[in-house]
Order: sequence, then structure tokens, then C-alpha cells
Amino acid sequence: MLINRATMFKEAEVTDYRLYLNRREFILGASAASLLPLTAEAGAPAPPPPGQRLQATKNEKLSITDKPNAFKDVTSYNNFYEFGLEKSDPARLAHMLRPRPWTVQVDGLVHKPRRFDIEEILKFPLEERIYALRCVEGWSMVIPWIGFSLSALLKQVEPTGSAKYVQFTTLKDPEQFPAQRPSIFSLGGLDWPYVEGLRLDEAMHPLTLLTVGMYGQVLPNQNGAPVRIVVPWKYGFKSAKSLVRIQLTAEQPQTSWAKAAPHEYGFYSNVNPTVDHPRWSQATERRIGEFLRRKSPMFNGYADQVGQLYAGMDLRKHY
Repeated sequence: MLINRATMFKEAEVTDYRLYLNRREFILGASAASLLPLTAEAGAPAPPPPGQRLQATKNEKLSITDKPNAFKDVTSYNNFYEFGLEKSDPARLAHMLRPRPWTVQVDGLVHKPRRFDIEEILKFPLEERIYALRCVEGWSMVIPWIGFSLSALLKQVEPTGSAKYVQFTTLKDPEQFPAQRPSIFSLGGLDWPYVEGLRLDEAMHPLTLLTVGMYGQVLPNQNGAPVRIVVPWKYGFKSAKSLVRIQLTAEQPQTSWAKAAPHEYGFYSNVNPTVDHPRWSQATERRIGEFLRRKSPMFNGYADQVGQLYAGMDLRKHY
């Protein structure tokens, strides 16, 4: 079967072909949705109703000055593979997620392991930070996130001297996440639950945000409710959503995408325009709502803040 792509788009802007083969939508010819312009899709589900309001102090020092994308775009065009492969799947199926009650277990190599209720997490002093989220497929958006530095939570559990890495684990519940259900049409290549990780020094960096909201309210389900990580100098898939466990370890975690396709998705996954994805260039990106592409800055524009974390490393080898 031949698929005619609009000439203005590149391979980086469509779903991974390997994953498409596992999708009923592809078999039925519904893949045309992935060829639409990078903006809110026609006929996309309405944005979620306003959620609980969150009071947060804007952190100008850790924010960029770019204008945020429209709330509708951010909540109707995004990746959340537990709901499905299409960019519209999270918004379409988000009603299945139950973000209350919710707890996050923080344990591993710590002196004081704890289980945090989401209401406890919401009592931390909250900041609003405007971060650009860059996705490996070649698109980006600017979002006013609400949360606090992950280091504040980790300090409460007191990491031991043996802790070198932090592993993040997403909820595994096929009743709430339909793409986790065994099926010939389910997402191939990923083991559930979804796992991501950082080095401890990356996790303790002030920019790494434990995120509970955006646009002045709690996180919508399709954006990772009720709590997620945002690591602004890395590609978006590093920022694990709907967290249920944060574990400190001595060994580098086996993260989901690095395990499924190690030649394409390394552990570090820093935004690095000089290191191409095996199937497309990472040198440019398209901001949602814009037509022209722009150059991708090193570390997504945060080189001055995080570059020292990788001093002496070969970033082509440690991609």
C-alpha cells in the first residue's frame, strides 16, 4: 500500500514505522492523521474542563521568555503511549485515568523511604516555570509548568552515598491505560510499566521539575496527571508521566525506550542537534503552531545551566 506524504513534512514528523505496523489504525488506513500540520488537529477532543487551581510563584530565573503555546494545543497533541500511538489518543482516552487517590513511593538507596500522597506533594512550595518541551520526532512546544525542584523531595528521603541514579516508574493498570492491554494492536516494543531514569546529579539539578500542574491548574490527565517529571534539556520522552514510584539505585536503570531500541534512544537523551537520530536529523525542530522550522539549540537552550554535568563526556557515544 502506498502512502503519499505531503512534501512539507519529513520522516521525523510521523510515527515510527516500526510501531505503526502494530496498530489497527494503520491497517485500516487511518494513518493520515499523522500527516496533518503540527497544530491542534481538526476534530480533536475538546480541551479538558478547568481543573483545581494551583497557586504558584513564577520563577523568572528558570523560565524562558518565549510565548507559551495555546492550552488547547498542549492538551490535544501530545505523546502518552499508555493511551496509544496517535497524538490525539491521550485526549480521547484521558477520562479513563483516575488521578485520585494517588501515592508515590520513594525508596531504594535512601535512609528514609516514604510514600507521599499527592495532597502532600501539592503542599510543597510551587513555582511556575516556562519550559520548552522538545520531542524527538522534531516538534516542540512551550508550556508554563507548575511544580518544584525534584531535589526538594529527594532531600526528604536522604539518599545514601551508594545512590548514583534515580529511576521513575509510571502506573501500570490496563483498565486505566488501554495501550497496556495485551492485543495484536497494542504498542510493540515497550515493556510496561514505563520506566525512565536520570543520574543523581541530573535529578538533583534545580531545573529538574517534579510537576503537578500547568497553566495555573492541576495537570490534565493527558499530560501526565497527577504528577510527572519535566527535564527541560532532554527530549520529552525522558519526562515520565503518572508516576507511582521513584527509586534511587546504584546501577543505571534499564529505561523503556533505551531497552526497546538502544540504537535509537540512549539513556541520556539530551537535546543535541549535532547527533542525529538514525532515521532523521535533530538539527532543526518545528514549534507547534509555526510553519517554519528553527534550529535546535544545544541542551534545548539550557547549555549554560547544565553543560557542566557532561564535562569530559563523549556526547556522541553517550547520546
